[in-house]
Amino acid sequence: MENRYITIPKLAEILGISRIAVYKKVKKGEIKAMKIGRNYVIHRKFVDNIFGKELNSQEKREIDTAVRKTVREYGEVLKLLGKE
Repeated sequence: MENRYITIPKLAEILGISRIAVYKKVKKGEIKAMKIGRNYVIHRKFVDNIFGKELNSQEKREIDTAVRKTVREYGEVLKLLGKE
């Protein structure tokens, strides 16, 4: 189990966010987790997905769209920040 699954506290540590934030993402369905007893665990393949190692074409399109929108709306600000 240890190699295939990761706990919510460990994922929170890896992501640099609180355990509560991870639990909220699990409850919203943003992070796929399953309950074993009283604890939630996340399969390694979903962790890879969170880090972008296994993106499907729909997820890639969503990311591309978000990046284009960000550059379109904040392009000048991003250029200024890049100079600092």
